[in-house]
Amino acid sequence: MSQAEVGDDGFGEDPTVAELEALYAARVGKEAAVFVPSGTMANQIALRSLARAGTAVVAGRTEHVVAFEAGAAARNAGVQFHLVPDTDGVVEPSDVEYAISLAAFHQPQVSLVSIENTHMASGGIPWTLDELDALRAAAGDVPVHMDGARLLNAEVATGASAASMASRVTTVMTCLSKGLCAPVGSLLAGPADVVATGRVERKRLGGAMRQAGVIAAAGIVALRTMVDRLAEDHARARRLAEAAADRWPGAGADPARTPTNIVVFSPPDAGALVTHLGAHGVLADMIRPGVVRLVTHHDVDDEGIERAVLAIAKAP
Repeated sequence: MSQAEVGDDGFGEDPTVAELEALYAARVGKEAAVFVPSGTMANQIALRSLARAGTAVVAGRTEHVVAFEAGAAARNAGVQFHLVPDTDGVVEPSDVEYAISLAAFHQPQVSLVSIENTHMASGGIPWTLDELDALRAAAGDVPVHMDGARLLNAEVATGASAASMASRVTTVMTCLSKGLCAPVGSLLAGPADVVATGRVERKRLGGAMRQAGVIAAAGIVALRTMVDRLAEDHARARRLAEAAADRWPGAGADPARTPTNIVVFSPPDAGALVTHLGAHGVLADMIRPGVVRLVTHHDVDDEGIERAVLAIAKAP
């Protein structure tokens, strides 16, 4: 980072940012990409670039863009969500087809379908290629955006390449600051004309940066060297799922359904558990009332996992 060659990215003059964008675009098989400060901004840019104000966006009711972006879609893009079930991490094609059909009955026209891969709220569940194909067919001519914050976790878990998954959608975003270990930054990729529009929207949202090569350099390291090691995070998450399943058999922690780096379950007293874990040096959070989330990443080693396992075993 200290040696990065930099320029004004607002003018497209930062060579390190350009290198990172090209690297990601090639990785996901898209024409172009744009570097942004956060995954939330990437999702909001996709909405502003693909969806039309006054229309509906079909999305799973627990997707990040719906539940964890402070209502940004309504404020930034002027759209409303048509929410569909996504308990198992996927959006059913029949639900998409139904939502699209409603325009003939004086309901809002659907201008975008949004999916999340991996799906955080279900416990880091990745989409299969068959599921993506079915979703793409159901969407028809409607563009599809993939919130791929953890897309490369999906790649490692399923064996399907990021490019093959992204080929089923119009735009895709990935966070560099999660399992890939970079301190900051996300990327949005898609057709060149959509990304060009996205650059304008990035400026409108305050995301055009100056000498951004300093942080883009870490993103290059992330994409080149931090993908294969994601399998370590997945194995450690399964260990946590085993511990939670042993302690609370009916709470929903299932090692067989923990394919990536997220464990989501509902213990008898979620708030008390988070407090208990914190007292034992284990940080956890809740994604909604009663539901605890544990996430593994590069800075959680085997020693830390065993500390967490012991704390779970002793939880009230």
